[in-house]
Amino acid sequence: MTQPTFASLGVAPALVETLSTQGIVAPFPVQALTIPDALIGRDVCGKAKTGSGKTLAFGIPLLMRTESAKPGQPRALVLVPTRELAVQVAEVLEPLAAAVGHSVTTVYGGTDLEKQAKRLGRGVEVVVATPGRLIDLVDRKAVKLSAVSLLVVDEADRMADMGFLPQVEWLLRHMPTERQTLLFSATLDSAVDQVVRRHLRDPVLHEVQARQVTVEEMGHRFLKVHQLDKAKVVAAIMLNSAKTLCFVRTKRGADRLVADLRAEGVNAAAIHGDLRQQMRERALEQFAAGKLPALVATDVAARGLDIDGVDVVIHFDPAEDHKAYLHRSGRTARAGEGGLAVTLVLWDQELAIERLQRRIGLKIPLVEVFSNDKRLADLAGWDPVEGQDLSAVSSGGSAAQ
Repeated sequence: MTQPTFASLGVAPALVETLSTQGIVAPFPVQALTIPDALIGRDVCGKAKTGSGKTLAFGIPLLMRTESAKPGQPRALVLVPTRELAVQVAEVLEPLAAAVGHSVTTVYGGTDLEKQAKRLGRGVEVVVATPGRLIDLVDRKAVKLSAVSLLVVDEADRMADMGFLPQVEWLLRHMPTERQTLLFSATLDSAVDQVVRRHLRDPVLHEVQARQVTVEEMGHRFLKVHQLDKAKVVAAIMLNSAKTLCFVRTKRGADRLVADLRAEGVNAAAIHGDLRQQMRERALEQFAAGKLPALVATDVAARGLDIDGVDVVIHFDPAEDHKAYLHRSGRTARAGEGGLAVTLVLWDQELAIERLQRRIGLKIPLVEVFSNDKRLADLAGWDPVEGQDLSAVSSGGSAAQ
């Protein structure tokens, strides 16, 4: 079977050329499946996970089917659950929109509402928005949704998880019923299915099993640490890795760990919901570009992030279950590259970690380490299954003070 091209899918030449300049020449499966139906005006329900290429799957038809907008009356709307995802979607769409003479703006909380209102007032074709902030702007009459002819609901399952579906429903009631709707979700459970049944007209369903990083494709290390030495162990790992993503349970814990890491000479930053949006965006941008080697994130703040080239994922606070472990760890070992998932384990967490390992089919020894252990500089270079004990090669006694 011939591999489809964007041109063969019916994508406009200006968009094909713009994609080509970005090195994007062959459509991903989700794009090949959904673009033709979306281009002819069908409502589409796409079951696809983050990283499957769904932004272009909805973005290309959206830009091709969108007409020029009047001030304060956008023609296309993309609803997303988080501010970070809004920024990522806009970054993908902006160069393509420019190629077809359209403009894109983002609307989300944590930034100046007046500036967003003024931008909408000047006229913009495509708005990428989180539900809450868009409702604020509708209430203030800074934007009307009566001209929206194409709606995208992205990551609908996360909308449901975060309690945003009532807000989505409110916004849908303020849009014309005669519109095209594209909905994408990793799962189609009852809450999302209700939205599909109520608001999509005879939708075509496309399901794409995005390739998931498997347990076997990454290395796993489970390190028994002491509370007072824990941050120093993380620092020792980070100082010898190009790009490390570290997960913590709480916002306060993220800030505390970043302060400890900086004291150890690690250039690290945090992302969580209490930080100013500008700070979060700068940290993400620098981390993705390789300018910031270490990022400390809460699970909620990291939702929807799609960052390549992560060498090591550290579970500073162990994942709450096996699904969370796989989701976090899957940020490494992407695109055929190697990667390492490292879990730090305190004495009272050992039984929970053993249960987690059983759930995902692992049987890896928990190895006690201190922060002055030489092999923390090369975690991938030893095999705990073969019984090599890191503590035997440390440069001294306990580093815990």
